[in-house]
Amino acid sequence: MSLDGRIDGDGMGRVHLFADESGNMDFSAKGSRYFILTTILLDGFSLGDSLQQLRRELGWHGIPLLGHFHATEDTQAVRDEVFNVIKDYRFRIDATIIEKRKVRPYLYNEVEFYKTAWYYHMKYVAPRVVNVDIELFVVSASLGTKRRRTEFGEAVADVVSQTCQTAAYRTASWDASCEPCLQAADYCCWAIQRKWEKNDQRSYAFIRDKIASEFDIFRVGRQLYY
Repeated sequence: MSLDGRIDGDGMGRVHLFADESGNMDFSAKGSRYFILTTILLDGFSLGDSLQQLRRELGWHGIPLLGHFHATEDTQAVRDEVFNVIKDYRFRIDATIIEKRKVRPYLYNEVEFYKTAWYYHMKYVAPRVVNVDIELFVVSASLGTKRRRTEFGEAVADVVSQTCQTAAYRTASWDASCEPCLQAADYCCWAIQRKWEKNDQRSYAFIRDKIASEFDIFRVGRQLYY
C-alpha cells in the first residue's frame, strides 16, 4: 500500500477501514464541543497483532489493564506504550471535525447526525483510498444500545454504498474489545480529540505524520445554534 492509502500494482487488493468517534451527541452546552469521526486505513492486521502482543507483555509485567486498550480510560503509562507501537507503522488517518454548536437543529436526531457525519467523511475519503479494483471492508466501533447499534450500523452501510466505487465492499459494527485495530483507531481519534478540545498535542505528535486529512467542515461557519 502506498502512503496515500492506495493499493499499488494491477492486482485486486483489499483494504480495511477501522473507525472510531470522539465526543458525544448531546447538543447542549453540557456536551462536548466537537464530534470527531476518525478512520485508519490498513491493508493488513500487523498493527492489531502488535497491540495484542503488547497487551500480553504489559500483563506479564503486572501493569493493570481493562482487558483491552481504551485511550480515555488507560493510564498515561499505558498510552505511551500503545503510541510507541502505533508510531512505528505506516497507515493513513483521516478525521472529520464537527463543531456541534454549528450543526443545524434538524440534525439533532442521533442517527441522522451520525449518518451525516459519515457521509461527509466518506465522500472525501473514499475516492482517495479505493477504486473499482479494490475491495473495501469498513468496520465501525459499535455505539449505544442494541437498537442504536443496529441503526448506526445500517447508516454506515448505506453511506458506504453511496460513496464507494469499489470491486466489492462489506461493513460491520463491532465492539472495540474484540478487534485491536479498532483500539488503534480509538487511540488515533483520542489524540486528535485532545488537540481540538484541550489544545493538548502530546499524543497527537505520535501520529501527526500519518494524518492525511483533518477536515473541520464548519471552519468558515459563524452561525451558532446554542
